[in-house]
This record gives sequence, structure tokens and C-alpha cells, in this order.
Amino acid sequence: MTALFKKIGFGFSIRSSIKWCISRSRIPELQQWLEQALVDPFEVETRLIPDEQPLIEQTLKELVDEHHCHLVLTTGGTGPAKRDVTPDATLAVADREMPGFGEQMRQVSLHFVPTAILSRQVGVIRKNSLIFELYRVSQKPSKKR
Repeated sequence: MTALFKKIGFGFSIRSSIKWCISRSRIPELQQWLEQALVDPFEVETRLIPDEQPLIEQTLKELVDEHHCHLVLTTGGTGPAKRDVTPDATLAVADREMPGFGEQMRQVSLHFVPTAILSRQVGVIRKNSLIFELYRVSQKPSKKR
């Protein structure tokens, strides 16, 4: 049997300093969770980038087209503010959208974070890769209500 995900890319958009982002991005925790959830080992490519649409698009293309990541997970920039452009960038590089993904993620996230309803998450396919936007990877995980 072939591994489903051999290479995973993490893309985190930032609005402040790199030092702040690394300390709050929770990349190690997310990677550890995936290592427990997935049976086969995988390689990781990580990017911390500004919340700028052209750069997000370029990074998503790079992770899929050049680094051949089978799964790309992003977080940040999914809110309703004008500066939140991650969904726009993700849709711009997509071959196909995965309808229903955003609705399901918002529904699950509402159990943990009341503002999750404001998220504009999307799930897409680019070539043979899945790109999913996670709602929030916060410093202090919320308690389920």
C-alpha cells in the first residue's frame, strides 16, 4: 500500500514579526499531531510568510509544484477583514474547489471558538495535492464548551 501523504507543507501567514509568529504558530504541535494521526512517515516543508496575496499564491504554488507536497495546511488570514486574503489566494491557485469543506470546518471550530463563524476557510485541489485552511492555531488551545 502506498502512503497517502508523503510530503506535507505548512504555510502560515503572519502580520507581525517572525519571532512572534514562530512562538505562536504551533508548528511543532501540529506536526506532532499529524505524526500520530498518519501511519506512514512524511517529510515537512514549512513557510512563514506575510499576509500578502501574491506571496501566498507564490508559496502555495511552490509547495505543490516544486516541492510536491501532497497536503498543504495553512492558517491565518481567513477572517472577514480586508487584509485577510488567504482564501482568495488559495482559490486563485486552485484547479478545483472542494465544496462543503469550509462549512464543516466552521461547524467544528464553533465548538471551540465562538468567532469561527466569521472564518472564510476553503479546501481546494491543485494538481494532485490537497490544500486546506485551518481556522486558528492559537497559543492557548480553547476548551470545548
